[in-house]
Order: sequence, then C-alpha cells, then structure tokens
Amino acid sequence: MSLKTVLILLGLALATIFALVCVLLTRERIPRSCQHLPPEQEDMEDSQSLVFADLTAEEMSQVVRYLQGHLGVPLVEASRAKPSDNCIASVDLQVPAKAEVLRFLDAGGARPPREALAALYFGNQPEPNITEYVVGPLPLPAYHRDVTVQKYGGKLPYHRRPVTGKEYADINALIQRELKKAPRFLTACCESDGTDLAILTTAPRGFKSGDRVTWFVLFHNVAGTGYYLSPVGLEVLVDHGDLQVSRWQLRRVFYNGRYFASTGELEQEFVAGVLEVVRLKQPQADAVLGSLKPRRPPGPPGPLPFESQGPRYSVRENRVTFQGWSIAFGMSPNTGPRLFDIRYRGERIVYELSLQEALALYGSNCPGGMSTRYLDGSFGIGRFAYELVRGLDCPYTATYVDRHYLVETDTPKTNQNSLCIFEHDSALPLRRHFSDSQSFYYGGLRKNTLVIRTISTLINYDYIWDFMFHGSGAVEVRVHATGYISSSFFHGQGTDYGNRVGPHTLGTMHLHHIHYKVDLDVDGQLNSLETQDMEYEFVKDPWSTQNTIERPYLRRERLEKEDEAAFPLNAPMPRYLSFVSPNPNKWEHPRSYRIQIISFAGKHLPTSSSMERSISWGRYQLAVTRRKEEEPTSTSVYNQNDPWTPTVTFADFINNETITNEDLVAWITVGFLHVPHAEDIPNTVTVGNGVGFFLRPYNYFNEDPSVDSSDSVYFSSEQDVGACGANPLACLSSATACAPHLPPFHFGGFLNL
Repeated sequence: MSLKTVLILLGLALATIFALVCVLLTRERIPRSCQHLPPEQEDMEDSQSLVFADLTAEEMSQVVRYLQGHLGVPLVEASRAKPSDNCIASVDLQVPAKAEVLRFLDAGGARPPREALAALYFGNQPEPNITEYVVGPLPLPAYHRDVTVQKYGGKLPYHRRPVTGKEYADINALIQRELKKAPRFLTACCESDGTDLAILTTAPRGFKSGDRVTWFVLFHNVAGTGYYLSPVGLEVLVDHGDLQVSRWQLRRVFYNGRYFASTGELEQEFVAGVLEVVRLKQPQADAVLGSLKPRRPPGPPGPLPFESQGPRYSVRENRVTFQGWSIAFGMSPNTGPRLFDIRYRGERIVYELSLQEALALYGSNCPGGMSTRYLDGSFGIGRFAYELVRGLDCPYTATYVDRHYLVETDTPKTNQNSLCIFEHDSALPLRRHFSDSQSFYYGGLRKNTLVIRTISTLINYDYIWDFMFHGSGAVEVRVHATGYISSSFFHGQGTDYGNRVGPHTLGTMHLHHIHYKVDLDVDGQLNSLETQDMEYEFVKDPWSTQNTIERPYLRRERLEKEDEAAFPLNAPMPRYLSFVSPNPNKWEHPRSYRIQIISFAGKHLPTSSSMERSISWGRYQLAVTRRKEEEPTSTSVYNQNDPWTPTVTFADFINNETITNEDLVAWITVGFLHVPHAEDIPNTVTVGNGVGFFLRPYNYFNEDPSVDSSDSVYFSSEQDVGACGANPLACLSSATACAPHLPPFHFGGFLNL
C-alpha cells in the first residue's frame, strides 16, 4: 500500500471520527425521546406558601368540634336548622395580616398562627344575630374570639343572613301547599298539579332593611334540560321573615301580567272565566327548549394538547411554579378563587389577587325579573365550583386539584378536581420577526401560558375564571360567562326588556359586573400611581419653519389622592395607568406595572337607588386606595339580603387619602351588558362574552424577560434549519412519537349535589 493511500484513509478516518463526535455532541442537546424531564424548581421553600393554604377537611372538622364544645349554646346542624335555631353557617381560612406574613416570608420572622373564620347564625337568642369568630390555633384549636364588631363596626342583624338550603326547602313546601288551592288553573295553564314545577329564587328580598320577602318564579321542569327557559307565567311572593316557619305567608301572586292576593283568588277568577290563560303543553324531553343533548353522532376527535415530556410546571401543596413564576392558590367558598404571593423571577409582583363579587342585574316586565340583583358571593362562588370535565373544561392532561369547603353542614364537603392547572399553547407567537433586509434570519417565541382555572355554576350561569401567567412577565385575568340565560314569561311589551327566544319565553336583558382586588407590590410595598396619555402639539418644522407638524407628545401625571384615582365606570380613563416604584430601571425610568382593562360593562345602578351603596364598587372601573387591614374585601355576603343598609360599603374606602409612596390596592370592575337573543339558546357561548384585565411590566425590566426563555427560536439563512440542535422546531417530529398515556375518563361531579 502506497504512502498516498495510507494518508487518504487516515484522513477519511479522522473525518468520520469528527462527524461522529459532532453527532454525539448534538444529541446531548436533545432530550431522549419520551423522557419525562423534571420541571424547573424555585428557590422558595414549599412550606412557606402554606401560610395562605385553604383549610384542610380535618382542620374544618376540628373547628366544628371546638365550637360545639366551647360556645355554651345548643348548635343544630345548618342543613336541619330552622330560623329559630343556632347553627354553624360556614368555616373558612382566616387569612393572616399582611405585615405578619411578610415578616415570615421576607424577614425570617415567626410563622403566623393558623386560624379559621367561622360564621354562626344565632336564631335561638333574645336578640338573634350573626356572629363571626376567629378560631385557632390550628390544627388543635384552643381559643376563639368574637371579631364581628371589630370587622363591621357593630353587631350583624339576623335578617342579613344568606338563605340556607333548609329555608329554601321550607319555602318550597309552603308554595306547594298554596298551589294546591288552584288545581283547575294549574291543569289548564300548565298541565300540572304543581309538584313537577321548578321554583327559582330572586334577590334581594324586599325594599327596606328587615324585609325577607322574595319573589319566586315557576318553570316547567324536564329532567336533563335547563328549566330556566320554560317559564309558565306564574310567580309568587313569599314573606319568610318570621323565625317561626308556621307564620310564613304567601303575599301576592302574579300571572300573565296580572296580580292576585292569593292562589285562591287566582283559582276563583279562572273558574269564573274572567282570567285569560295561556295553555302550555307539558314539554317533552326530545323537543324542549334548551336541551343540550347532542343532535348528531360523535365525529373524529379534535386536536389534543399534551406534554411530550411531562408537565413543565410543578404543583406542590398550594403552590405552582412555572418558568420563573411562583403562585400560591386557593379558593374561598364565598368569593371564589384567590391567589397570593405572585412572584416572577423571585420578585413579588402581587401580594393578593382575588375575586370579590359577581353581580347580575336584570330587567323585565315580570316582578321576579325586574327585582333581581344577584350578588353571587352570597350564594357561594367557590362553594359551587364543581368538578371540571377532563378534556372539555380543561385539557385532558391538565393537573386537577380538589377543594374542600364547609358551608351549611357540620361535615366538610369536597369538590373533586374543581380547579385545574395547565400550560396553554395559544398557537400565537409571543413575539417574532422575519428579517428580509441586510441579513436574513427569523427569531420568535411561542406564546405558552400557565393557566389556573376554575368554573362556578351559579344557578343558571357558568362563570369560567382564568388566571394566566405569560413569559413576558404579564399576568392576565379573564372571566367568560356561559350556561343558560334567565328568562321571564313573554307577555305585553316584553320586548322592551329583551328578545323573544321561544314561544312564551322572553330572554331578559341583564348586566354582568365582576369585581377584583389586586394588591400590587411593584418592587416593594411602597408604590405610587402614574398615568400617561397622548396629546397633540402643533409646531413649525425646525428645519425650515415653513410648515406645521402635528406632533404627538406624552403627558405624564402622578395622582396624589384617592379621589383622583377613582375612575367612574364607562368614563374615559388614561390609556396607560401604572403602579410605580421609587426605584428606577437601567434606563432611569421607574420600575412599574401597568393595569390594562378589557371590559364592555353596562350602566351602573343609579346612585339614587336605595340599594346602590351595597354595590358601590360598581361605580368605578378602577379605584386605587391605600391598603388597610380593616378593608379586606369590597363587599360582604350579608349585602345581598340587606342591600339597603350594607354591611360593607366600598364607596367609604375612598376618602381622599394620599396614595404617594404607600401600600396600594387596585379595585377593578369588568363586565358586559347581555341582551339575550336566539343564539343564546340553548346556552350562551363564550365567544365575545369574555372580559378581564392585564398586569403588564412597564419599564420594570431592562428588556423583555422572555429573551431568556429556553423555548426561543432563532435561525438564519446560513444555518441548516432542519438540524435539531440548531432549531428546536426541528426536534418536534421525534417528540410527536411520545403519545401521552391518558388516564381513563372519570367524572364524579354529581355526587355532592
């Protein structure tokens, strides 16, 4: 063999070795197919977030046992309690004071004692009342203290208590007894004896403090369908204010535009032939208005999102972490989802982000509809967040979390899988650019978002509550409304209050207004409020002074007082409004987070209304106040049944205190006006019925933080874009081989009803 041949073979061998080394090095950058990788972990100790954790079922039971043994009064289980009894209405977490929590989280202080807040109805007392106790320390309670006067400035009158399930059952029994007095009318109008009619409450209950008088609306009820769309035209007014159920009375009856003193009078007029009756057929299940049963056989399945190498987020106890985000999550049985200690890249952005209230206010020419102003917190936004349907309410492979609550019972209840957490690929770039000049390249990043979701079913409506965390450092809060519309019986000038959506069904106009608390801590607790907007100035061009230029300029303003920072609903608001820190970023601008509201709210109730102060938070699309421990919520569950003397009046929070370099809270109202129409049958769709707000970094960073994302994509015209090591998108073909192992479908959401 010649020397030349040897050299050639040696060169080929070296080239082969070099190529193999390159391939091996490239493969090291690619995770092995189908390998589940552990999600990124944060430095914060998992146990610290437990300071915000909802009560466990065992802790709730311990509180009940303690109260039963230490109050010295007889207690009847709320599910059986009459108005004249004492009972435990609810038990929830007593969130510790912020100062105590921050000493623990940030300064190595002692962990605040874990406590519960218990609400009790005392009907078996000389002066019936509602009392709230703080009970602690958990898990083994040893003390309780009455905090009612401290929280509310006085005792809570008994008539303000929410209506319990037992009270509703007793009301239904009264209505059934009264309906028996009009048998021939019911047969003629409804093909019914009354026992198969559904009965729906309205609220509030009267016109002045102390009233407990409620209109109830009657509907045809067909199993498996939404009765809300089948009113029969009959409504009854029940006085249930007396502590003795035997003294409750039916005060008025409404039918098809007319009012009667009793069902007996209604029957007499029918028998006499002077009552105009609309004869309704008993609806059939296969043809009833509002059936959700599929009309076609199932087709092929749609796209299925899945994590080829396992979730990239981590859920431990009540804390979720994801790509720099850390969030403690929980659920109030009354007000629903609440988040605490929201951090990005180790820095706290938001101390508390919580839902406060959901208002649905109706119009109609029927008494039930025209008087309805539901304050859903009093019914239980969190309590009625039931099990989520895997693969529809949330992605099939999402993480599902159980929530426990204790309301109207001595035994804790569990809504299994009622909160879900998942990473969402929005199929939209978070950012991208294709360069077609000077040099040719492409750079971009997918918009992947962490989502925390729960869904509340509040009588007819379903509210989808979303909290989303973006790679840009932004927080997005969104609510969608779906479910059934509420309706009235169509008669007279009904279309002045909505649209006809069935033979005898009026879809009644209403507004949805939602209120949130956002305790922002931007680069520390001490923040100020800054607005920015544009104006035009007319100037001569400086190079010739012959022409005029309309030049936009930026108008900045620091708001000094709370009154300046209360922006009326639907009034113009500065386009940029930010919580600013005293500390600058690299470019000498204050580190800030901007509040951006997306809302189509209806008109707020006129301030001349006798009940307006109970929902005075709705006056403002945004109000910024100094944070106070004694102003933890913008409303109260007791406002629903006494809106004329509200237990909590948000308008009183705004008293022109200074808001410069203070611990501030943003109170945000979003909502929309809904005029039901034919396409709301059978259900309102989520399309176009979503509102919310963003918290967006504004000079908080020195650049877009998403540039550090490991999901970033970049390639140039000089690269092999099909090489997996150079372009992550080229790795997807192998990842698709990692089909997920889906757990069997299961749903237990009907078990707790």
